Amino acid sequence: MSKPDELLVAVAALVESGQSNQMSLTVVTGGAVITGRLASEAVWRQRVSEVLTASDRLSEFSAAFGAPTTSEPPTHLHFHVARILQGTVGIPETGGMYRVAIEDISAWTVGDFSYTDH
Repeated sequence: MSKPDELLVAVAALVESGQSNQMSLTVVTGGAVITGRLASEAVWRQRVSEVLTASDRLSEFSAAFGAPTTSEPPTHLHFHVARILQGTVGIPETGGMYRVAIEDISAWTVGDFSYTDH
């Protein structure tokens, strides 16, 4: 098991502390490139719960996304409005909600990537 990047853990801790929800990040994990904006775990869980609650077929799963158990230091990044980059497109185009274990991140950079046809 690899040791999580201390700088990335510090960034995650600032997001978790409520200092900012504007941090954009791009990470490489398991060969996938994920780009988007970070959210605190509580905000991320609430949003996922809301989406599930609104679903006719998945509403019973919303309770699983209740209040988070706090972990110090943070062990995961919580992305919203995020895309998995594949070729020249981001999936999904509108952005999704992703939870990524910090220890599984092999590379990262500040900012998010997007493609244009220009």
